[in-house]
Amino acid sequence: MRAVLGIGNPGTKYEKTRHNVGFMLLDKLAEKYKLTFKPSKGEYYYAGSNINASPFYLIKPVTYVNLSGIAAKDVLQNYDLATEDILVVTDDLNLENGRIRIRQSGGDGGHNGIHSIIYHLESDQFPRLRFGIGNNFEKGDMKNYVLKPYSAPELELLDNDFEFAIKLIENFIIGGLNRMLNHFSKAVQEHKSNSELTNKEGK
Repeated sequence: MRAVLGIGNPGTKYEKTRHNVGFMLLDKLAEKYKLTFKPSKGEYYYAGSNINASPFYLIKPVTYVNLSGIAAKDVLQNYDLATEDILVVTDDLNLENGRIRIRQSGGDGGHNGIHSIIYHLESDQFPRLRFGIGNNFEKGDMKNYVLKPYSAPELELLDNDFEFAIKLIENFIIGGLNRMLNHFSKAVQEHKSNSELTNKEGK
């Protein structure tokens, strides 16, 4: 059993905003497997199924980005998962649009959602897939930038990056972190993907 937690804000107001890339990727995966998110007894919505006999749950917290750790802790306890069995999917201002970074563990990189998860799990030993949203904004305008919806042309340009991210998530579900990393490395070598793999320190 594995879980994939997307970081984002609930509600139609925030749909397709840069800060909701985590939710967007989970929605795409749910659509691919014809899944519907349902409310849980905790602070999140969930959808579950299996890929190649590998069971999984997709998790979308309803606590807003800054309190994502509440749902993460609940999921690990309810499903008796180890921290390495939950993949956190999030946006990253420090990466160019569509650029993907996989981290096996480590700090929050300045992201409040990751910070909350580390705090509530009392551990930074969980994998994360960080999807670049760029930082093309004026000083002091970060909030407006991350909460601004993607335009239709922007989404079209990101199609291939979204597909690659979904494939990485599927590999995590089937075989965990190692399988995801192997697929990532192979894809980068073969296609020179606009992505990068980092170790614990993010180097």
